[in-house]
Amino acid sequence: MASVNPFDLSDSEEEAERRPNETVDTERSPSDGAPGPPPGNLFSPPADAEPPTLLLSSNRTSPSGEGISVSVAATSAMAGSAEARVSVDVIAAQLLRDQYILTALEFHTELLEAGRELPRLRDYFSNPGNFERQSGTPPAKDQVLGPGGPLNRAGSISTLDSLDFARYSDDGNRESDERVAESEVASQERKNFKSSPEIQEPIRQLEKRALNFLVNEYLLKNEYKLSSITFSDENDDQDFELWDDVGLNIPKPPDLLHLYRNCGTPLPSPRDTVDVSVGVNFGDLPGNCIPQDPPKKPDLLQQQQTEVVQELEYQISLLNNEKQSLAEQIKKLQSEIQTLKRTVSSPPPSYSQPPTDNGQYLDIRGVSEPETELDPPSTQNTSHPHPQSHNKLKSRPPVKFDQPNRKLSPAFLQALLSFCRMCSDSRLGAEVSRIADSEESVMLMLGRCLPHIVPNVLLAKRERMVAHLCQELIPLILCTACLHPEPKERDQLLHILFNLIKRPDDEQRQMILTGCVAFARHVGPTRVEAELLPQCWEQINHKYPERRLLVAEACGALAPYLPKEIRSSLVLSMLQQMLAEDKADMVREAVVKSLGIIMGYIDDPDKYSQGFELMLLSLGDPSERVVSAVHQVFIPAFAAWTTELGTLHTTLIPSLLARIEKLLMQGEHGLDEHKLHVFLSALQSLIPPLFAVVLQNAPFTSRAKLDGDTPAIEVTRFPRPASPLQDVATIIGSREMLSALLLLYDHQLELEGTTGWDSLLWVVNQLLPQLIDIVSRINVTSSTCVHEFSRFFWRFCRTFGKIFTNTKVKPQFQEILRLSEENVDASAGNDILTKATVPIYATGVLTCYNQEEDRKLLVGFLEDVMTTLSLSHAPLDSLKASFVELGANPVYHELLLTVLWYGVVHTSALVRCTAARMFELVLRGMSEALVDRRAAPALITLCSGPEFSVRISTIPAFGTIMETVTQKELLERVKMQLASFLEDPQYQDQHSLHMEIIRTFGRVGPNAEPRFRDEFVLPHLHKLALANNSQAVESKRIDIATQLFEAYSALSCCFISEEVMVNHFLPGLRCLRADMEQLSPEHEVILSSMIKECEIKVENRGMADAQGSMSIASSLVGEDAKTKFLSKMGQLTTSGAMLANVFQRKK
Repeated sequence: MASVNPFDLSDSEEEAERRPNETVDTERSPSDGAPGPPPGNLFSPPADAEPPTLLLSSNRTSPSGEGISVSVAATSAMAGSAEARVSVDVIAAQLLRDQYILTALEFHTELLEAGRELPRLRDYFSNPGNFERQSGTPPAKDQVLGPGGPLNRAGSISTLDSLDFARYSDDGNRESDERVAESEVASQERKNFKSSPEIQEPIRQLEKRALNFLVNEYLLKNEYKLSSITFSDENDDQDFELWDDVGLNIPKPPDLLHLYRNCGTPLPSPRDTVDVSVGVNFGDLPGNCIPQDPPKKPDLLQQQQTEVVQELEYQISLLNNEKQSLAEQIKKLQSEIQTLKRTVSSPPPSYSQPPTDNGQYLDIRGVSEPETELDPPSTQNTSHPHPQSHNKLKSRPPVKFDQPNRKLSPAFLQALLSFCRMCSDSRLGAEVSRIADSEESVMLMLGRCLPHIVPNVLLAKRERMVAHLCQELIPLILCTACLHPEPKERDQLLHILFNLIKRPDDEQRQMILTGCVAFARHVGPTRVEAELLPQCWEQINHKYPERRLLVAEACGALAPYLPKEIRSSLVLSMLQQMLAEDKADMVREAVVKSLGIIMGYIDDPDKYSQGFELMLLSLGDPSERVVSAVHQVFIPAFAAWTTELGTLHTTLIPSLLARIEKLLMQGEHGLDEHKLHVFLSALQSLIPPLFAVVLQNAPFTSRAKLDGDTPAIEVTRFPRPASPLQDVATIIGSREMLSALLLLYDHQLELEGTTGWDSLLWVVNQLLPQLIDIVSRINVTSSTCVHEFSRFFWRFCRTFGKIFTNTKVKPQFQEILRLSEENVDASAGNDILTKATVPIYATGVLTCYNQEEDRKLLVGFLEDVMTTLSLSHAPLDSLKASFVELGANPVYHELLLTVLWYGVVHTSALVRCTAARMFELVLRGMSEALVDRRAAPALITLCSGPEFSVRISTIPAFGTIMETVTQKELLERVKMQLASFLEDPQYQDQHSLHMEIIRTFGRVGPNAEPRFRDEFVLPHLHKLALANNSQAVESKRIDIATQLFEAYSALSCCFISEEVMVNHFLPGLRCLRADMEQLSPEHEVILSSMIKECEIKVENRGMADAQGSMSIASSLVGEDAKTKFLSKMGQLTTSGAMLANVFQRKK
């Protein structure tokens, strides 16, 4: 009947030897005094103890790697029988009763690893009283120890969860310091170690490499980078990036921290563990052998499976009990929430005597405004009666806050306060957001908080646990700071609150801010000023940016609860100082948001100028996130204040326009485009509040009613706002009210006119003319300025609506842009059609709406401008800017091709020439299908005309096609057309055509297809250079040489095959050098150097490496030649005109 004993002595000794860092005393003599049975049978219980039915072995993973822990084996007395399973709790009780403390600890550890914590073991090992050190001699071997008996390990302040098992020496109590080594060693070495445990086995090479890897990993994870580098240098024979380099045929073990926390308990591995119940000796296994599971008896396997099922059922029962307990807690919390909601929703909302839990808590969740009227004290006193002893603190007068003289809509104020980042969704956040205000509620709060604090105190040995513990202390600190009678103690507590966490993260800052707001709502503005603000002031220059960020966020969160004179003076000055001096972007971003919140509560008109300067200062910040916060929070809040002051359209917007005009006057020799962007973006952010002013001051405003039949606003009616504060509906108060006002707005504009509508008349008669005048003065060649103003007018027209755009905006532009030849006078320099007004009107106003009539108007306008400018021989910059801006959006490609086709079939050669030049601008980014279907045929049609000027104008467009298109058929057509220009005898004397082709080749050659470059571009450049040597007219020779030099300079960066280099590139350079010898010896030196290096390369590689391709740039390997070439090129200019002058001087 005897079965294999899972606790056989040989197995136990082997297991003990494999655990050097674990305090398992399995080989103590009777004189050691260790608690437990006599040494005759190390694992047999005392005679008077009730023998356990089942014993659990060490948790081991099966060698198959399936991770199934089979830890239950039947005792010898029960082999072959299927007795009822004993619960793990009974086993734990038996182990503790018989004082198998270490076995119970092992059992407890294994249950924790399996996710099955047992309350009995948890409570036992968490109680310091069970492990107090006793003075005197240890108990005798047969002494029966109770649960509180001595276990000489550590003082009463420690528990087994927090012991450091590695720091006890051989001095003192030897029974507490002898441990068995844990390592995989050979069988003979284990026996030697067992006989002499004090002898230290020398470290082996593989062990050293494994420890080196773990130590380096620890250093890197904990930011000891310099130490890690030094450590790696000292062990340069090891690759610390790869665990396999260690040489052990095992998976990577856990990191050092994990090993330390587990006190040496090894994690199971498929390669180094087996089921100990079968008595396998690791010393008998080969070195690289993976042990396999021995066959098990069917009845034993079935019994183990039954045990697993029963254990899972037991787990399910425990989880069901926990589920029921949590469900009861949820019901209780839901009832509290309902009570709070009823209190919050009861009219009028109370802020001095806020919503409570049974009248005992101040709760800030869901409340955004402290300015509402206060509930009468009598109402609160009668609705929540309590014993007198528990309501001493509730008899204080209601807390009153300074209510600013403001008229912000509730929706806007709520959106503004949403930028205060507070947390009340979690349990701790909910606890922080309410402050107890009676003795009974203090006790209830302590009852809720202490169970979460005490375990963290016992386990607070890691930084993460310390931070969590600090968060759990926040509600206690706040409650005490609120209710403590001594000002000095309150100040100390608030100082602790702000210095509780060295570098608080987002969640921790939100928790502290939530507590600060709850404190402020509870104690009132006077104490907030006297107690909270000094804490902020102390940390305004703290070395950690997270602490300064907390101060910046606190200033905004506390703004509603401060005295208004402090809000508009001290707090504003603090934030202004931080905005100007702080180096951290995230701090300045928070400062800007807090300034926006301050602007939502400030009511001192004298502070307007300071607010305006703050806006300009923050708009000029180098950080994009700060500027984004300005547009999202500060400008909308500042605009709302100026709206109430009546200065939005009389002071604020005119001030920005004046700065733009001053900038344009100063920028005659170079406009500061960044400053222009700053002012114009501020104007753009003021469009929604300006439109709200127009609606709220209209003749029909009083007639707007919410009757439920108001249609919904179209999604595309307004441009997408940058933030909720720029949403017109938020500024007005609701989407329903905005919808009603929009109906009346459109009706008024269309049928009734603008008489008596002062705000709209200001927009039409003053703002629009000034904007159009500014537009006419910006540089039309500045694509940035054109784009900025185009976006501004687009948002302006979309915000004010289609009727306003058609009846008020377009007529003013059309009055100025009188499209006729007589109005074009380029020589005078004041022609409006050559100014930026044309592209901004086309791209900013005419593209606002995309219906058929709008597209027709845009097409007609561009056609008229193209015709007028062409016939008047005026500069085409304004037309080019329009095509570039529109061509950036593929939606308008078809429309632009329609305009160009109008020019292609125009009777005037001037118009056709202009159309040909515009093709170059719109082909980039156009789909190849559209190019093949519409653009290429139009260009070929232009080439069939009789005028050489028109044909020449198509060459840049053909070059762009060669540069951007990959379709072979289309490329061949373009190639044939260009070849006809170069080879047709009628073009031989066309100097301007040759100039345009060389210029185009230099521009598109580096990006064109290599085959096109090698077979077409370089051979024809060679021919042109050769022909230029015999050019009789010196001015033409200079022009061609200029363009050839620039073209060869650009193509020198390309990869050129050796054959092409020998046949075309080098001969072309020699021809160009022949011209340079007569025009400029300086350039001849550069060309000679290039030619010489290329010839050397060709000679060296001509026979051996004929198939490779090379770059002329890489061929200049000689440092002297390279330096000389670059220095000479630096002395020259790539401008053709300037280079021609250089040649002229060298004659």
